[in-house]
Amino acid sequence: MMNQEYTARGIAKYAGAFIAWMIGSGFASGQETLQFFTSYGLASYTAIGLNFIGTLFFGVVFVETGYRNRELSPFNHFLYFCGNRAGRFYSGLIAVIVFLLMAVLISGAGATLQEYYGLNHLAGSLLMAATVLAAYLSGFERLIFVISKVGPAVIAFTLAVGVITAVRDWGDLSMASSQAAVLSPLRTSPHWGISSLLYLSLNFLSGGAYFTQLGVRAEREKDVTYGMIVGIVVLMAAIAIVNTAFLLNAQPMAELSIPILYLAEKISHPLGAAFSIILILGIFSSCSSMMWTVCSRFSFSKKRTQQLFAAGVAAGAFFIGLLPFTKLISVFYPLVGYVGILLLLMVVRKVLREKDERTPAPSKPE
Repeated sequence: MMNQEYTARGIAKYAGAFIAWMIGSGFASGQETLQFFTSYGLASYTAIGLNFIGTLFFGVVFVETGYRNRELSPFNHFLYFCGNRAGRFYSGLIAVIVFLLMAVLISGAGATLQEYYGLNHLAGSLLMAATVLAAYLSGFERLIFVISKVGPAVIAFTLAVGVITAVRDWGDLSMASSQAAVLSPLRTSPHWGISSLLYLSLNFLSGGAYFTQLGVRAEREKDVTYGMIVGIVVLMAAIAIVNTAFLLNAQPMAELSIPILYLAEKISHPLGAAFSIILILGIFSSCSSMMWTVCSRFSFSKKRTQQLFAAGVAAGAFFIGLLPFTKLISVFYPLVGYVGILLLLMVVRKVLREKDERTPAPSKPE
């Protein structure tokens, strides 16, 4: 049994860990889906389809690359894919990018607690920053175990809210395209194709170190590969369903910081209350992963110094997270996406080169 090439438990673990990274405040609140996809009307489904294909390709490449280079310590995927010059540029930049993304998540926690519970935004953001710091200090392996349990719960609630809303409001589908016009000011770029590419780039520039590290720490390659595939399928299905629910309720979506919570509350108050807790857990799971990514870029000889550095990261993210949540997503997320496009191109180039190297040269006729 121990010699199996993969196990259901291993697949579930890594699927949950992948989802946990992806369902931060942007996804869990609905703002990512709203801005990158729904704001383009019915073209959003094509954008989601293209993103699904791209996420499958890059997701498998990143985790398998990590697994196959697990003997290298530490393994720098930027240097591997991009070479020395561009690799060092991204290596230096990524800590700043992920740190700022972490601040967006903390702002999202504050916005959720304020919009639903009336808690002061500052207090909500402070609570999330402190909790994330505590999770980091517990260690990476323990963190993976915890957040892999949280991710599927967030997806389950998101799917439930999306499906119930879509079924209930299905009769309004014919009006969805015209109603979606009110969302056009939220668009991340002039064209849905560019927006889909930016979302793909955003996720793999910020999450590349985390995804390759999942491969590095995997006991079996197929566990982490199949886990990545399962996680991607579930995540993209959730995005498509939530996108439909948003299209059917476009008018109120344009004015909300946490649109998915509005839909949950519209179904029933108990569901809204339960989902608000799930949202906070989803934000925590993704923010915790980013905390590890930032701190792993810096190594200190003394454990106490490492802990103090982590505390400084949490404090800095908290102060930036006091800025408005919706504005942070609309400005910062697309910017990171543009910066990461070159990385995706270099990954494709590396994959094609390795494929050519593995292809045997044709034998010469005698």
